[in-house]
Amino acid sequence: MPARFTAPRPSASTLARYAGALVLLPLKPTSACWSALPDGERLRSLYARRVRKEGDHCEVRVGPREGTVLVLVALPAEASAFERLQLGGKLAKGLLESEPRSLLLWHEGCAPGPAAAALEALVAALQAGAFRLASFKSKRDERRPLERIDVAALGASRFDLETTLATAAGNNLARWLTALPPNMLNARGYRRLLEELARRLGLRYRFYGEGPLRRLGAGAFLAVSQGNATRDAGIVHLSYRPRGAQRAPLALVGKGICFDTGGTNLKPHKGMLDMHTDMEGSAVAVGSLYALKQLIPAQPIDGWLAITENRIGPLSYQPQDVVRALNGTTIQVVHTDAEGRMVLADTLALAARARPAALIDYATLTGSCVYALTERYSGAFTNRPETRAQIEAAGAASGERVWCFPMDKDFDTDLDSPVADILQCSVESKGDHILAARFLSRFVPPSLPWLHLDLASGTRTGGLGHIATEITGFGVRYTVELARSGWPVGSRRERKTRRARRRA
Repeated sequence: MPARFTAPRPSASTLARYAGALVLLPLKPTSACWSALPDGERLRSLYARRVRKEGDHCEVRVGPREGTVLVLVALPAEASAFERLQLGGKLAKGLLESEPRSLLLWHEGCAPGPAAAALEALVAALQAGAFRLASFKSKRDERRPLERIDVAALGASRFDLETTLATAAGNNLARWLTALPPNMLNARGYRRLLEELARRLGLRYRFYGEGPLRRLGAGAFLAVSQGNATRDAGIVHLSYRPRGAQRAPLALVGKGICFDTGGTNLKPHKGMLDMHTDMEGSAVAVGSLYALKQLIPAQPIDGWLAITENRIGPLSYQPQDVVRALNGTTIQVVHTDAEGRMVLADTLALAARARPAALIDYATLTGSCVYALTERYSGAFTNRPETRAQIEAAGAASGERVWCFPMDKDFDTDLDSPVADILQCSVESKGDHILAARFLSRFVPPSLPWLHLDLASGTRTGGLGHIATEITGFGVRYTVELARSGWPVGSRRERKTRRARRRA
């Protein structure tokens, strides 16, 4: 929904035009703060009784016929980005319960920097909370939508509203795609939706179906897709090329398993119940592309989406199969439910052929990453260990936290195969998130900066941060922050090498 900046310090008559409002205050406001607020003395008394520590809030109705819900919040001055988003989500939930048409946000007497950061988190939370995922109920949703958010702020109290709105829209798109039921967002339906999205956004669309992939030698992807009842799986390539662009593109790769039965190694009921969300990596890649196109319009971007299902049937691939990937690597299959790394292997290799400046892939890949981090963090793996601080700092700044795991070469001994170049995974499950990343590294040229995100935070009961839904769309805020930080910040020699490679 629209959001805009307005003049600061609303009057009583201005406040009355809104269904709801929120003001950030210091924990101990001065008399000048209360004098600046409509009906300040009554608010001072309420605040003194209800608010004891930073982050506490209280609610009161003000204005003619008490028609405006006003929330007073004690601003946390030293909160992290995640803590601000978490508080924003809590406050947004309360504000949206009364189904307001319009909301006003501002601060009074707070330091501009912390106030701007808190207002940004609140706008992001309201954008997420007011967004409605697809519903297929027979009875129409009668809830009134939020139509407008106004932020009363000037100067240093303002934040980058354009970034907040574009990133929120990308996150909403990722969550909407992920939540769609699997009989609607199957491989064919996903392709059609992406083709329409590309048309609306002015992106190039190309689809590599099973025939072209067979000619390219993408045996790892085809091993997974061969068990499908229909021949509509493939790799979608979305590309954004601004006019006159000379830079190499940033490549975003996503795992798009529209439904994962586990294949021959069939999942149990509870393990399979939510496997329509196993395409969230591709949805996050699409949402990130959407946001970056608006925010960094001079940057070329590629999206490579591995779209298939992992079905069980007479043609399904099986343990001990040996297949050859697009880059010539032979793979000994161990477990058919490790299909994500199979489809990503060929998609990474194909994306690398386009010679991007850097490559980021997203996947709900391993349970072991969840066991290592819970769903509060996602796992990061990179072939540029010198950028670890930059990678984790982007997580801290965006509020979508990541943790870098080791990628030492000696892990490869756990993937030694007696009959092929590499095992798909180990028989034992220990460290599977690390071994999966080492497996994927075989399909990314060492000269190409690469970041693999294992989306442990893709779904979480009760939501995460400012996102109240179980499907979080984790990764869009992170990607925007990382791209704007200039990742990867390589050595002068590496930058020269990349420039020489582009000229060749």
